[in-house]
Amino acid sequence: MLVTLDEMKSYLRVDVDEDDALITQMIIAAEDRCRGIARNEDFDTDPTARIAIMYAVAYLYENREEADNTALNLTLRSMLFKRRKPIF
Repeated sequence: MLVTLDEMKSYLRVDVDEDDALITQMIIAAEDRCRGIARNEDFDTDPTARIAIMYAVAYLYENREEADNTALNLTLRSMLFKRRKPIF
């Protein structure tokens, strides 16, 4: 994972351990989503990738019940577009 649980909890300002499993699953899902959008072999070394993952996790965590996946995908595409490869 490009973003650790501790980094993400700090970013979210979460001090309790109750949501650790949820946040970990969100990190995995966000990384997969961002990797799919970027379609870039250099994804793991791209600093924008970490920011996009953290943004996605924060969005999903804060909007657990009403997340707008279309809006999230559009934002992530905007963040990662410059690094996006035409084919994977």
